[in-house]
Amino acid sequence: MYDPTVARLTYRALLGRRRALILGALPLLLIVISVIVRALVGADDQTASDLLGGLALATMVPIIGVIAGTGAIGPEIDDGSVVYLLSKPVKRPTIIFTKLIVAIAVTMVFSALPTLIAGFILNGNGQQIAVAYTVAALVSSIAYAALFLLLGTVSRHAVVFGLVYALVWEALFGSLVAGARTLSVQQWSLAVAHKVAGGDLVTSDVGLPTATVLLVVVTVLATWYAGQKLRSLTLAGEE
Repeated sequence: MYDPTVARLTYRALLGRRRALILGALPLLLIVISVIVRALVGADDQTASDLLGGLALATMVPIIGVIAGTGAIGPEIDDGSVVYLLSKPVKRPTIIFTKLIVAIAVTMVFSALPTLIAGFILNGNGQQIAVAYTVAALVSSIAYAALFLLLGTVSRHAVVFGLVYALVWEALFGSLVAGARTLSVQQWSLAVAHKVAGGDLVTSDVGLPTATVLLVVVTVLATWYAGQKLRSLTLAGEE
Protein backbone atom coordinates (compact mmCIF):
# COMPACT_ATOMS: atom_id res chain seq x y z
CA MET A 1 0.00 0.00 0.00
CA TYR A 2 3.03 2.32 0.23
CA ASP A 3 5.33 3.06 -2.69
CA PRO A 4 8.69 4.72 -1.86
CA THR A 5 9.11 6.18 -5.36
CA VAL A 6 5.69 7.85 -5.27
CA ALA A 7 6.46 9.10 -1.77
CA ARG A 8 9.81 10.56 -2.83
CA LEU A 9 8.26 12.39 -5.78
CA THR A 10 5.45 13.73 -3.60
CA TYR A 11 7.84 14.94 -0.90
CA ARG A 12 9.92 16.66 -3.56
CA ALA A 13 6.84 18.40 -4.95
CA LEU A 14 5.54 19.49 -1.54
CA LEU A 15 8.86 20.63 -0.13
CA GLY A 16 10.11 22.60 -3.10
CA ARG A 17 11.55 26.00 -2.25
CA ARG A 18 8.43 28.09 -2.88
CA ARG A 19 5.94 25.74 -1.26
CA ALA A 20 8.25 25.13 1.71
CA LEU A 21 8.42 28.88 2.32
CA ILE A 22 4.64 29.07 2.29
CA LEU A 23 4.35 26.07 4.62
CA GLY A 24 6.82 27.62 7.04
CA ALA A 25 5.28 31.09 7.13
CA LEU A 26 2.31 30.39 9.41
CA PRO A 27 4.24 28.28 11.95
CA LEU A 28 6.86 31.01 12.16
CA LEU A 29 4.14 33.61 12.66
CA LEU A 30 2.57 31.52 15.43
CA ILE A 31 5.87 31.21 17.28
CA VAL A 32 6.69 34.93 16.90
CA ILE A 33 3.24 35.92 18.19
CA SER A 34 3.62 33.48 21.08
CA VAL A 35 6.93 35.05 22.08
CA ILE A 36 5.39 38.53 21.97
CA VAL A 37 2.30 37.47 23.96
CA ARG A 38 4.44 35.75 26.59
CA ALA A 39 6.59 38.87 26.93
CA LEU A 40 3.56 41.14 27.28
CA VAL A 41 1.16 38.98 29.31
CA GLY A 42 3.37 36.43 30.99
CA ALA A 43 2.45 32.77 31.47
CA ASP A 44 -1.34 32.64 31.39
CA ASP A 45 -3.26 29.41 30.79
CA GLN A 46 -6.36 31.04 29.32
CA THR A 47 -4.34 33.19 26.94
CA ALA A 48 -2.36 30.15 25.83
CA SER A 49 -5.55 28.18 25.19
CA ASP A 50 -7.15 31.05 23.27
CA LEU A 51 -4.13 31.58 21.03
CA LEU A 52 -3.51 27.91 20.34
CA GLY A 53 -7.19 27.28 19.69
CA GLY A 54 -7.84 30.39 17.63
CA LEU A 55 -4.66 30.75 15.60
CA ALA A 56 -3.01 27.32 15.61
CA LEU A 57 -5.90 24.83 15.49
CA ALA A 58 -8.60 26.91 13.81
CA THR A 59 -6.43 28.66 11.21
CA MET A 60 -2.90 27.33 10.81
CA VAL A 61 -3.61 23.58 10.77
CA PRO A 62 -6.38 23.63 8.12
CA ILE A 63 -4.44 26.03 5.87
CA ILE A 64 -1.35 23.82 6.02
CA GLY A 65 -3.64 20.86 5.38
CA VAL A 66 -4.90 22.61 2.25
CA ILE A 67 -1.38 23.23 0.97
CA ALA A 68 -0.16 19.70 1.72
CA GLY A 69 -3.32 17.80 0.78
CA THR A 70 -4.06 19.51 -2.52
CA GLY A 71 -0.38 19.88 -3.35
CA ALA A 72 0.18 16.14 -3.03
CA ILE A 73 -1.76 15.44 -6.23
CA GLY A 74 -3.52 18.54 -7.59
CA PRO A 75 -0.59 20.03 -9.57
CA GLU A 76 0.12 16.66 -11.22
CA ILE A 77 -3.46 16.44 -12.43
CA ASP A 78 -3.49 20.06 -13.59
CA ASP A 79 -0.30 19.84 -15.68
CA GLY A 80 -0.97 16.31 -16.94
CA SER A 81 2.14 14.78 -15.38
CA VAL A 82 -0.10 12.38 -13.45
CA VAL A 83 -0.31 10.38 -16.69
CA TYR A 84 3.34 9.42 -16.26
CA LEU A 85 2.64 8.19 -12.74
CA LEU A 86 -0.45 6.29 -13.79
CA SER A 87 1.48 4.56 -16.56
CA LYS A 88 3.67 2.85 -13.98
CA PRO A 89 2.74 -0.59 -12.58
CA VAL A 90 1.49 0.87 -9.31
CA LYS A 91 -2.02 0.27 -8.07
CA ARG A 92 -4.20 3.38 -7.91
CA PRO A 93 -5.11 2.87 -4.22
CA THR A 94 -1.39 2.59 -3.48
CA ILE A 95 -0.78 5.95 -5.17
CA ILE A 96 -3.51 7.62 -3.14
CA PHE A 97 -2.50 5.98 0.13
CA THR A 98 1.15 6.90 -0.35
CA LYS A 99 0.30 10.50 -1.16
CA LEU A 100 -2.00 10.59 1.86
CA ILE A 101 0.81 9.41 4.15
CA VAL A 102 3.11 12.09 2.75
CA ALA A 103 0.44 14.81 3.09
CA ILE A 104 -0.27 13.74 6.68
CA ALA A 105 3.42 13.75 7.58
CA VAL A 106 4.00 17.20 6.09
CA THR A 107 0.88 18.62 7.76
CA MET A 108 1.90 17.19 11.13
CA VAL A 109 5.45 18.51 10.95
CA PHE A 110 4.42 22.01 9.94
CA SER A 111 1.45 22.26 12.34
CA ALA A 112 1.79 19.99 15.37
CA LEU A 113 5.45 20.73 16.10
CA PRO A 114 5.02 24.53 15.98
CA THR A 115 1.89 24.18 18.13
CA LEU A 116 3.89 22.31 20.77
CA ILE A 117 6.69 24.88 20.69
CA ALA A 118 4.21 27.76 20.90
CA GLY A 119 2.42 26.09 23.81
CA PHE A 120 5.61 25.72 25.82
CA ILE A 121 6.52 29.33 25.06
CA LEU A 122 3.11 30.60 26.17
CA ASN A 123 2.69 28.78 29.49
CA GLY A 124 5.25 26.00 29.75
CA ASN A 125 2.57 23.36 29.13
CA GLY A 126 0.63 24.36 32.22
CA GLN A 127 -2.47 22.16 32.63
CA GLN A 128 -1.22 20.12 29.65
CA ILE A 129 -2.46 22.79 27.25
CA ALA A 130 0.51 22.57 24.87
CA VAL A 131 0.32 18.78 24.69
CA ALA A 132 -3.49 18.81 24.32
CA TYR A 133 -3.46 21.18 21.35
CA THR A 134 -0.53 19.31 19.83
CA VAL A 135 -2.52 16.07 19.96
CA ALA A 136 -5.48 17.93 18.42
CA ALA A 137 -3.21 19.19 15.63
CA LEU A 138 -1.93 15.66 14.99
CA VAL A 139 -5.42 14.19 14.86
CA SER A 140 -6.87 16.93 12.66
CA SER A 141 -3.87 16.70 10.32
CA ILE A 142 -4.98 13.21 9.33
CA ALA A 143 -8.55 14.24 8.51
CA TYR A 144 -7.54 17.46 6.75
CA ALA A 145 -4.93 15.69 4.62
CA ALA A 146 -7.52 13.13 3.49
CA LEU A 147 -10.19 15.74 2.78
CA PHE A 148 -7.93 18.05 0.81
CA LEU A 149 -6.26 15.20 -1.05
CA LEU A 150 -9.74 14.23 -2.19
CA LEU A 151 -10.43 17.82 -3.16
CA GLY A 152 -7.24 17.83 -5.21
CA THR A 153 -8.49 14.86 -7.22
CA VAL A 154 -11.95 16.24 -7.98
CA SER A 155 -11.35 19.94 -8.70
CA ARG A 156 -8.87 22.09 -10.57
CA HIS A 157 -9.68 24.84 -8.08
CA ALA A 158 -8.90 22.70 -5.04
CA VAL A 159 -6.70 25.31 -3.34
CA VAL A 160 -9.38 28.00 -3.61
CA PHE A 161 -12.14 25.73 -2.34
CA GLY A 162 -9.85 24.40 0.37
CA LEU A 163 -8.96 27.87 1.61
CA VAL A 164 -12.63 28.86 1.64
CA TYR A 165 -13.37 25.78 3.72
CA ALA A 166 -10.43 26.41 6.05
CA LEU A 167 -10.99 30.13 6.58
CA VAL A 168 -14.78 30.37 6.37
CA TRP A 169 -16.06 27.05 7.68
CA GLU A 170 -13.36 26.03 10.16
CA ALA A 171 -11.99 29.37 11.37
CA LEU A 172 -15.27 31.31 11.28
CA PHE A 173 -18.34 29.07 11.38
CA GLY A 174 -16.58 26.24 13.19
CA SER A 175 -15.68 28.62 15.98
CA LEU A 176 -18.75 30.86 16.15
CA VAL A 177 -21.84 29.08 14.77
CA ALA A 178 -23.17 26.41 17.10
CA GLY A 179 -24.76 24.19 14.42
CA ALA A 180 -21.67 24.18 12.24
CA ARG A 181 -19.42 23.04 15.08
CA THR A 182 -20.78 19.50 14.97
CA LEU A 183 -19.48 19.15 11.40
CA SER A 184 -16.12 20.75 12.08
CA VAL A 185 -12.85 18.82 12.07
CA GLN A 186 -11.62 21.44 14.51
CA GLN A 187 -14.31 20.51 17.03
CA TRP A 188 -13.67 16.80 16.59
CA SER A 189 -10.00 17.29 17.35
CA LEU A 190 -10.85 19.54 20.30
CA ALA A 191 -12.80 16.64 21.79
CA VAL A 192 -9.57 14.65 21.80
CA ALA A 193 -7.67 17.62 23.24
CA HIS A 194 -10.25 17.98 26.01
CA LYS A 195 -9.63 14.37 27.01
CA VAL A 196 -5.90 15.05 27.22
CA ALA A 197 -6.11 18.34 29.10
CA GLY A 198 -9.17 17.78 31.25
CA GLY A 199 -10.67 20.81 32.99
CA ASP A 200 -12.54 23.61 31.23
CA LEU A 201 -9.79 25.40 29.30
CA VAL A 202 -10.10 23.11 26.28
CA THR A 203 -13.69 22.32 25.34
CA SER A 204 -15.61 20.89 22.40
CA ASP A 205 -19.24 20.80 21.31
CA VAL A 206 -18.80 17.19 20.22
CA GLY A 207 -18.38 14.22 22.54
CA LEU A 208 -15.24 12.10 22.26
CA PRO A 209 -16.95 8.91 20.97
CA THR A 210 -18.79 10.85 18.26
CA ALA A 211 -15.68 12.83 17.36
CA THR A 212 -13.59 9.66 17.07
CA VAL A 213 -16.12 7.97 14.79
CA LEU A 214 -16.46 11.04 12.58
CA LEU A 215 -12.70 11.49 12.26
CA VAL A 216 -12.26 7.87 11.20
CA VAL A 217 -15.25 7.84 8.84
CA VAL A 218 -14.29 11.09 7.10
CA THR A 219 -10.67 10.01 6.68
CA VAL A 220 -11.55 6.56 5.33
CA LEU A 221 -14.33 7.76 3.00
CA ALA A 222 -12.28 10.65 1.63
CA THR A 223 -9.33 8.34 0.94
CA TRP A 224 -11.54 5.71 -0.68
CA TYR A 225 -13.34 8.20 -2.90
CA ALA A 226 -10.06 9.83 -3.95
CA GLY A 227 -8.92 6.39 -5.10
CA GLN A 228 -12.13 5.95 -7.08
CA LYS A 229 -11.69 9.33 -8.75
CA LEU A 230 -8.11 8.51 -9.65
CA ARG A 231 -9.32 5.23 -11.11
CA SER A 232 -11.90 7.01 -13.27
CA LEU A 233 -9.26 9.47 -14.40
CA THR A 234 -7.12 6.56 -15.51
CA LEU A 235 -9.96 4.97 -17.43
CA ALA A 236 -10.74 8.28 -19.14
CA GLY A 237 -7.11 8.62 -20.13
CA GLU A 238 -6.93 5.07 -21.48
CA GLU A 239 -10.08 5.51 -23.52
